[in-house]
Amino acid sequence: MFIVDRSAALIRPKQPFLDWLNALPGNEVTLTLDDIRADCTVILVPEVSEPEDGISYIDDIADRLFEMELASWAEDESQWPAKRNLKLFWEWFDVEIHMGVMDSVSEDIHNTPSDHGYH
Repeated sequence: MFIVDRSAALIRPKQPFLDWLNALPGNEVTLTLDDIRADCTVILVPEVSEPEDGISYIDDIADRLFEMELASWAEDESQWPAKRNLKLFWEWFDVEIHMGVMDSVSEDIHNTPSDHGYH
């Protein structure tokens, strides 16, 4: 095991995100909150000693996280909420900060830039 000089944040969608997702045009499958929270996004953040410091970092990058989450479900930006802001981010997502991160794999981590998220 290797100690990683990062902390982790889990980004979990809430009901307003699910409502938006289920209302997308052409959506043929009705998802549940459990469905979309089961495999949520995990990001590495700078190492923090207090959860509040991790939340502060999330505040700083919330616009990019919001776009990443929306794009992972709908690439057409015209379908995204027009007035996204920090308040809306926190209404749509729960964030869990995990201060300690361990790496159980001995191979190097390879970073690949991402324009958007995945799903």
